[in-house]
Amino acid sequence: MIKSLALGGVMLVVLLAGCAKQPVSSGGTASAPAPDGARMEGAGTAGGGSFGAGGSGAGALSGAQRPAISDFVAAPDLSDIHFDFDRADIREGDAKMLDSHAGWLKSHADHFVLIEGHCDERGTNEYNTALGDRRAKATMNYLVSRGVAANRITLISYGEERPVCSQHDDACWAKNRRAHFMVKAR
Repeated sequence: MIKSLALGGVMLVVLLAGCAKQPVSSGGTASAPAPDGARMEGAGTAGGGSFGAGGSGAGALSGAQRPAISDFVAAPDLSDIHFDFDRADIREGDAKMLDSHAGWLKSHADHFVLIEGHCDERGTNEYNTALGDRRAKATMNYLVSRGVAANRITLISYGEERPVCSQHDDACWAKNRRAHFMVKAR
């Protein structure tokens, strides 16, 4: 009986892990698949528990109009912001940095932006994917509140899958808890 329970538990974990890696589509339109281990949402989605950019989703991009993740490139003018352990709140110093990012994005209205949510290695893959998603959404919501059009923003969560630091200590984990920015010219 114990073997049956253990096997059932392993099967449930495998099933849940598979569900966490499915891309999220908006408004019934199919979006490009997210890279393995990532969760993706398109900009301008509203309702259905998505990121509530404060509206009906008007101006949302369809899957055909949204740039593919592979089309985005590094944005040297938009540095990463960081988060406290197990939190998705924008910190005061990072808010000032996001104000600067919003100014850059408004002056470069011909660019789409991809916000990647990242976590440190602590916690399950599923939990970290969800936390990375909350971090990307909080970042997007802040930028939208500063006048950046929501339909220019795409979100993706990599959870713990793409660390910038591989040490196993607090300083390294702090570097991995971040929102990272990529851009694509229209």
